[in-house]
Amino acid sequence: MKTLKGPTDHVVVVGAGLAGLAATLHLLGAGRRVTLVERASRPGGRAGLHEHRGYRIDTGPTVLTMPELVDEALAAVGSSVRERLDLLPLHPAYRARFADGTSLDVHTDAEAMEAEIERFAGPRAVRGYRDLRTWLRKLYTAQMNRFIDANFDSPLQLLHPDLAKLALLGGFGRMDARIGRHITDERLRRVFSFQSLYAGVAPQRALAAYAVIAYMDTIAGVYFPRGGMHALPRALADAATDAGADLRYEHTVTSLERTGSRVTAVVTDHGRIPCDAVVLTPDLPVTYRLLGRTPRRPLRLRHSPSAVILHAGTDRTWPDLAHHTISFGHAWKRTFHELTRTGELMSDPSLLITRPTSTDPGLAPPGRHLHYVLAPCPNTDIGPDAARWGDLGPRYRDTLLNELEKRGLDGITSAIEEETLITPADWTAEGHAAGTPFSAAHTFPQTGPFRPRNLVSGIDNAVLAGCGTTPGVGVPTVLISGKLAAGRITGPVHHRSRSTGAPRPTGTSTPGAAA
Repeated sequence: MKTLKGPTDHVVVVGAGLAGLAATLHLLGAGRRVTLVERASRPGGRAGLHEHRGYRIDTGPTVLTMPELVDEALAAVGSSVRERLDLLPLHPAYRARFADGTSLDVHTDAEAMEAEIERFAGPRAVRGYRDLRTWLRKLYTAQMNRFIDANFDSPLQLLHPDLAKLALLGGFGRMDARIGRHITDERLRRVFSFQSLYAGVAPQRALAAYAVIAYMDTIAGVYFPRGGMHALPRALADAATDAGADLRYEHTVTSLERTGSRVTAVVTDHGRIPCDAVVLTPDLPVTYRLLGRTPRRPLRLRHSPSAVILHAGTDRTWPDLAHHTISFGHAWKRTFHELTRTGELMSDPSLLITRPTSTDPGLAPPGRHLHYVLAPCPNTDIGPDAARWGDLGPRYRDTLLNELEKRGLDGITSAIEEETLITPADWTAEGHAAGTPFSAAHTFPQTGPFRPRNLVSGIDNAVLAGCGTTPGVGVPTVLISGKLAAGRITGPVHHRSRSTGAPRPTGTSTPGAAA
């Protein structure tokens, strides 16, 4: 693995999102002095927080899996999840509601899930689920340490016995078809394949290897930190401060000073910070603008779909909603075609509805509730541009609420007391390419060693982290990206996680434990 040459005693990390915080902790654990600069007034980046009239609204991810990766970052400075967070396992992990009126609770416990599948689809489907569960576990084991939790210097690094294992498991086939070998019920197939949208690719086109995300969601377990998802970056930031990091909020980076091929200082609107190395975590266009160069690629980057999110504080709730509820429309293949090909809004939407107050009532005033409605939408490269969303956003908000009323959330429109609507125009204003917070899609030419590298050609002491670089999008992978960035500076990271207080999946290796 290539590492930075020259001194690396003082590292400036730009961006206090999850990647920047993970990098900071691993750097501190390796004895580096770290200054972390963040343009916002608090840590989190995409995992932000909006507080208004007693509501504590998470503005970023709502699903937390693989907490051992959080524990590994904290272990770098001698701390742990048990000391810093109160993680609550979600049972069920999801509730799936289908257009035909049926519903299914998705449990990570095998016996509970088998019982639910037998009720839902019969004993034959249970046998298929058992086979699928075994396959997903093997897929995870084959990939994590070699292909996800790994720095690549060349595509030749793929030539390893684990690649043959992955091929034998069908990892280079198509995700939907591979899942279909085990699960024939079309509704169940959706439950184990919708996760490909996280990777920005339709299930029919996604590599089967990306079913590893379904492993994280449906087997490894889904958790929620008491206090909301923003408690996660807050805990990481507190641990970094306690370990000696210099965290500077409301410091916007304006430029990088360079001498030859080395960055010598990070310049903010508050002054100049000399450094030996720099970790850059903003979205790729912002990072490349600071560096003054965009690496050449044979193909233009394709970006994932975006999302419209409605955060609604209400005076009532609907007991049929779980913490996470996926409301599927009738359409499926057409939905992905609209999101990734034609650039149209979903004609028959599938929606993620998160009700965090079902787990933590303290996130809203007494007697009130929070509902987070996520509707995937095309990014601005192929769909409506940012300017159009000024008028389109409020109209689409009304369309979504009308759809939710039809799907059993009677009176939701009139129940809203406080709301925030986020559209691709807002993501664009935050500096996210193509108006999407989900960065570059995980197509084959943008996966593993073919994804934008975390080293920058021609600059000797800059490393990238975040969802735009390796290994990719999602809370677990972004945490890994911070560790991988730190490894480029310090050499391989060897921090073993301590007990999280949450059950780990059995029969698998701990991510990063062998790094």
